[in-house]
Amino acid sequence: MKIWLVYSPAPRQVREWVLELAAGTTAAQALAVCGIFEEFPSLRDTRLVMGIWGRKISLGHTLNDSDRLEIYRGLEVDPKVARRERFKRQGARTAGLFVKTRKGGKAGY
Repeated sequence: MKIWLVYSPAPRQVREWVLELAAGTTAAQALAVCGIFEEFPSLRDTRLVMGIWGRKISLGHTLNDSDRLEIYRGLEVDPKVARRERFKRQGARTAGLFVKTRKGGKAGY
């Protein structure tokens, strides 16, 4: 069976492996076969979060033909915190709903 293993070590960088594996192979076995730990040794020390086509799986998950096994990076910034900071920088009157105002109406309505 044919499997794609995808990892993005940094934004806008993607490393992809195409693997030919036997039926019944698990996600952990696929990681061992591709050699990702030799190329990215820092992954050995982290708890891997993986998924197939965007759905999270465990290391013991059995892979199927044409699966796209993805290894996810952790978030560097909490999205809620990033939004608050962006809103602070832009100001209340120039961001999102508050840009368009009706004549005589409150901002955002």
